Amino acid sequence: MNITPEFINEKTWTKVLNYIALTDKESPYLLIDSELVREKVSLIGKGIRNSKVFYAVKANPDIEVLKLLNSLGTGFEIASEGELQMLASIGVEPERIITSNPMKTFKFLEQAVDYGVTYYAYDSNAEVEKLARHAPGCNVYVRLSVPNEGSEWPLSKKFGVEMDEAAELLLYAKEKGLNPVGITFHVGSQCNNVYNWNAAVDKARDLWEAAGQHGIKLKMLNIGGGYPIRYTKNVVDIETIEKKVNKVICQKLPHDIDVFIEPGRAVVGDAGVFVSTVIGKAKRGDENWLYIDVGVFNGLMESIGGIKYAYVVGSRSDVMTWTLAGPSCDSFDVIDREVELPEPETGNRLLILSSGAYTISYASEFNGFSIPKTILI
Repeated sequence: MNITPEFINEKTWTKVLNYIALTDKESPYLLIDSELVREKVSLIGKGIRNSKVFYAVKANPDIEVLKLLNSLGTGFEIASEGELQMLASIGVEPERIITSNPMKTFKFLEQAVDYGVTYYAYDSNAEVEKLARHAPGCNVYVRLSVPNEGSEWPLSKKFGVEMDEAAELLLYAKEKGLNPVGITFHVGSQCNNVYNWNAAVDKARDLWEAAGQHGIKLKMLNIGGGYPIRYTKNVVDIETIEKKVNKVICQKLPHDIDVFIEPGRAVVGDAGVFVSTVIGKAKRGDENWLYIDVGVFNGLMESIGGIKYAYVVGSRSDVMTWTLAGPSCDSFDVIDREVELPEPETGNRLLILSSGAYTISYASEFNGFSIPKTILI
């Protein structure tokens, strides 16, 4: 493993290898390159005028990651009382917190209001009534349904409404004493189709104008997340996305609006490397099976949804085709198929690149396997 793999920052790779060489820490664990996280924070939003960044805590809620981001002055997007309590424990001010979950639990809403959070997303009459009852006068922004084609993790079915219904919801919120301030959408996680943002802004523009005709002056557009990272193939970069998004926003919407961005994967995804150990090998029919000590249930759930990781082993043996599986006794615990890797020995390390996002946050202790620890390097 002395040659930098294609899909990882060279400095990150050096830090990872140095950490592994200098520690006898038992795997599995997730390493996060704090300097790369800093670089991403400095880059995201730079290309969009009047933008404010709110890190999506669900991407990786490790307390040390949150402390780092807090020190950099980022905002945070949350969806639960657990996420709120973590932010409260490190002193994040309420004005740096928003919640874009359109369906909030009563417990979370009560605690968010008590803490002083004032920005809430919604997409239904029932949520308007809930907010009017528990958070009267709060700032609300309606979730608009937009195209998710080209995204590896579409998010357009569970939440969001079409334009006519969204316009009615803005009016209903105003009637109920809330303060409708904006529109939000999400083009889908790991979106590699920059035109999704164009189509979404076009749709938001139409809704913006419809709201204005009814006397509702909006001032904020929340473009959600979706910025992609490199897993096993190149993706459109942040600068290109933001150049195009900024252009279409400036063309379609008033120049003095605030633009909220909710990156999660783009902040921590490619800063992370999972360190695992090969615990077994087997030949089953025509398939070569490779078993490691982290799996679908305790860290790699996104592999079930189609995310393909890059893997590295320190072996000079012949390359073979493997089915890669986790440690649990559940047959669902298959991470990847047709993985090309040199044959490792049992006990060798296997590194999983670009694994900083939606790994630990999805993890459970199913079958008694511990949730891997996150370590900033």
